[in-house]
Amino acid sequence: MTVSLDWLSQLLDLVPVRGQLELRCFYGAPWRVAQEQSPRGEMPYHVILAGSALLEGAPGGPQRLGPGDILLLPHGGAHLLHDGGGEDPGPARESPRLNLILSENGGAGQRLDMLCGRFIVSASHERWMQVYLPSHLVVRTASAGGTAAQLAALVSLMRSETAADTLGGHAMLNALSTAMFALTLRLASEMRQPPQGLLALAGHRRLLPALAAIFRDPAYSWTLPELARLCHMSRASLARHFQEGLGRSANELLTDIRMTLAARKLGDPSLSTGAVAEDVGYQSEAAFQRAFKAHMGVTPAVWRREKHSRHGET
Repeated sequence: MTVSLDWLSQLLDLVPVRGQLELRCFYGAPWRVAQEQSPRGEMPYHVILAGSALLEGAPGGPQRLGPGDILLLPHGGAHLLHDGGGEDPGPARESPRLNLILSENGGAGQRLDMLCGRFIVSASHERWMQVYLPSHLVVRTASAGGTAAQLAALVSLMRSETAADTLGGHAMLNALSTAMFALTLRLASEMRQPPQGLLALAGHRRLLPALAAIFRDPAYSWTLPELARLCHMSRASLARHFQEGLGRSANELLTDIRMTLAARKLGDPSLSTGAVAEDVGYQSEAAFQRAFKAHMGVTPAVWRREKHSRHGET
């Protein structure tokens, strides 16, 4: 029996994300954390456990973060966090522990307790984060009930795991970080005004049937009228909502899913290019070849050779 998956589960199966917790920061004001642009495929995150931080560089200007707030940077952009007091901070010192690194400074002002880490995707999947998620994402877990309470409980478990050198702690913290990514996106989709991208579509309840259908069965030749009927709206309304929320058409999203699936399937030497084409919804191998090269920059045969070569080196 096949399990039916929601669109977010389908996305995370299509584009696997791995969490990695690296630091627990104990700072007294004045303090400052400046992070440069991350390497490809890396998305920094910060979790405020206690105290507060001022985020610089986010769209809309400086933003104050407080206890329970989670900052995720899906585009890996450079960013600055500081106490907001304007004084020059002293140096921080790092102390390796069994499962993570503790970072502390000598500031005597208001205290900050913060977890810092990153989410990692393969270079071939980085485009999904750049195109379909916002550059900065802040969710707040202080509100009671629902997903916020689930996320707060998960953060509480991460906090307790970092407080002692526990057996299996490193694996546990990374697994919890990975789960935190999914819960953060779920909570963001439930915001009154979800950020642009897939989260905006997910937050528009009437569009969910179309979004779910595209992820559930990308090999089907979905047409705009069919998707519009699923959402009980006109073709023009559906097209407008997709463009406004996603910045792309439903067909462009469908093509992205198909090409990502095809790239994965091409790693299986037992599948011919024709079989892969059929699996992802193309009746003609030639049409698939053209679409794949236009989307990925190389032919399926070149992609397959390069993928096998990369695997052979690891």
